[in-house]
This record gives sequence, C-alpha cells and structure tokens, in this order.
Amino acid sequence: MATEPTWHQLLGSENWEGLLDPLNLSLRHLILRCGDFCQATYDSFNHDSNSKYAGSCRYGKNSFFHKVMLPSADDYQVEAYLYATAQLTVPEAFLLHSRSRESWDRESNWIGYVAVTSDAVSKALGRREIYVVFRGTTTDLEWINVFSAKPVSAEPLLRSSTSGDNDDKEEDDDKVPKVMFGWHTLYTSKDPNSRFTTLSAREQLQTKIEELRSKYKGENLSITLTGHSLGASLAILAAFDLCENGVTDIPVTAIVFGSPQIGNKLFDKLMTEKTNLKILHIRNKIDMIPEYPGALLGYVKSGLEFVIDHRKSTSLKNSMNPSDWHNLQAMLHVVAGWNGEDGEFELKVKRCVALVNKSCEFLKEELFIPGSWWIEKNKSMVLDENGEWVLGSPNDEDLPVPEY
Repeated sequence: MATEPTWHQLLGSENWEGLLDPLNLSLRHLILRCGDFCQATYDSFNHDSNSKYAGSCRYGKNSFFHKVMLPSADDYQVEAYLYATAQLTVPEAFLLHSRSRESWDRESNWIGYVAVTSDAVSKALGRREIYVVFRGTTTDLEWINVFSAKPVSAEPLLRSSTSGDNDDKEEDDDKVPKVMFGWHTLYTSKDPNSRFTTLSAREQLQTKIEELRSKYKGENLSITLTGHSLGASLAILAAFDLCENGVTDIPVTAIVFGSPQIGNKLFDKLMTEKTNLKILHIRNKIDMIPEYPGALLGYVKSGLEFVIDHRKSTSLKNSMNPSDWHNLQAMLHVVAGWNGEDGEFELKVKRCVALVNKSCEFLKEELFIPGSWWIEKNKSMVLDENGEWVLGSPNDEDLPVPEY
C-alpha cells in the first residue's frame, strides 16, 4: 500500500513525483479545493453593470464561504479582500461606455481574497494554511489587460530593484527577465483617487502576508496561491514576488488552472531558482489559452503541467466552443474523474456534475441541467415598504470596505 504523501509533498516539495499518474487522492482533493476557492470569486463577483456596487464582492468576509456554499465553509476564514486597478491608455469613448453607471468605485475592482484555515482545523492539522485566490477575467478593462501582450522588464519586482516603475529598457530577452505587460500592470498599478487601490494589489497582498506571518508566528505555515485564467497568471506572478521579496522559509505553491504564459526564459529561470516555490498548472489538453501569448513574443510556459482532457468525460458535450474548453468547473469535473490518459473516466470523489453548468451549457442535454444557473436572486432587487421593487443595499457586513 502506497505511503500517504506529506503536506509538503502535496505542495510540490518533490515536484509531485509519483502523485500525478495515477492522481493521488489527497492531491486530487487539494486541487479541487483550490478550484472551488477560484470558483467562489466568479460566484460572488457583482458584474451587474447597472448595480451601484458593480465590480465589488457581493458578500462580506465573515459570510463569504457560506454565501458561495463552499463545502466545509467553517474550515476557512477570509482575512482580507484584494482590489486591483488597471492604469491603461484606452479610447475615451470606451471609458465613457464602461463608466456609464454610478459605480461603487470607478477605477477599482475586487480581484480576490486571502483566507486561512480556522483555529480548530489548524490545531487538528498541526499547521496553518494560507490561501491567496485571484479572480479570472470579468470586466472590460481586464480584457484589455489580457490582450496587452507586450513583454516588459520584471525589474520592479526584483529584490535588488531601486525602481518603482515599469521601465522597459528594450534589452535582449536573454539578458533581462520580462513578464507580460497586462499581468504586471494589473498586479502593480495603484490609483490615488480610489479608496480601494491607494495601494496596489501587490502591496495589499504583501502587507497582509506580513501581518499573517506575524500573527501566526511559531505555527507551521504554508502559502498556496490559486487562480483561473487571468487569476492563474496573477497567482504565479504573486507567488514569485512573495518568494523574491522575503518569504523564503515556508513553502509557497501556486496551483493554477488554464494559465496563460507569464514571462520569458530568464524570468522562468528566476522562478525555478526559488527552492520554496512550486507551480502546478492544471490545463485542458485542447484549451488554447495556455498557448497565449506565445513563443514568438519570447514567452515560455511556467511550472509543471498536469494535462487533462475533457473529452474523456461522458457527461460533457462534444463542444466546439473554446470557452467550454477553458471553463473552470468543467476542468474540476474532469479532475474529479481523471484516471490518466489511458484510463477510463470515473469519479474518484463525490462531486455533483451539475456544477459544470454554473456559468455555461457544457453538459449533455439528457442530464436536464439548466445552463448558467448560478445567479443572484432577483439580481438583488427587493420589495420595499411602499410596494416598489428597488435595488437592495448590502448590509453593513457586506459593504465594500478598503483593507488599507
């Protein structure tokens, strides 16, 4: 009987050797947990363009995991929300269109959260797990970031950096570590006119991690970063940044889904030199997003790839829609039943197949699961005391509040 891997082995201390084929049950659970953390960002993001609070999280930190119906919600506590802004040059007509609503904050959007295991769980496990979760692409300006494929110097992220800006000196790729402009901008930009991003997402994260390390000093700590698509790119970038700038004594692992490429060969080399940094990238075999921006621009793939294939599942349509191939819940469904390239698809953990159709219509019609079924009840419209339907205001606990 195979020995159960240690927590450090699950986090990649031995590069997941012997744990991926066949997929170890404990690692399978960890991957699904990270995926559910990612899905929670989609389920809770307020993207109703006419809502006063569009761009924020619908739920407060104390109720977050219960509102998104995370299994074992009491096992985790959200410690902080992360906000990001995109300082991009875009046509004024586009800005006017994207800001046509009365926004809760016109320049900032909720981009993710930091969570930890509860005191009870941490005591039982003998360790405190810190999770950093980034949301995937949702807003218009974020899509502009996604298509901002120019490689720029990663120097502002490096420990030896004396520059706070993103000055691309156009040196040869083999001499300068570079990252994609879109990811770097979203991660490092700040806006003095915004209550939520007077500090960049990077600074917010670094501040919170420093606080948590101080708060839980003496405990056995680990940091796991996760995200899907754009969120995967930010998770990898942030994982490197933490290791580069002070977190050297505890494991830092990025477990990501459908990640585009981050940087050039030299940047990837810097990441692999971090002995406490490990990256596991779960991707669908025919998903095209992980091939972007591509080798022609000098980019390389990051981390260890764990390749799955949605076509092994008997529950999914033979879809020709690339967005289905990239769908997070579809990937999690496949992870739950993955038994290798040559093995038959068979669920190894209990996971409801209906989750696949949360935001798409990828399941076969004979399963009778409605498409895109996860929605906020009545889009937050409530009946007031005068018998009028009005947009309900969040309670005090759910109101967007800047962390710093």
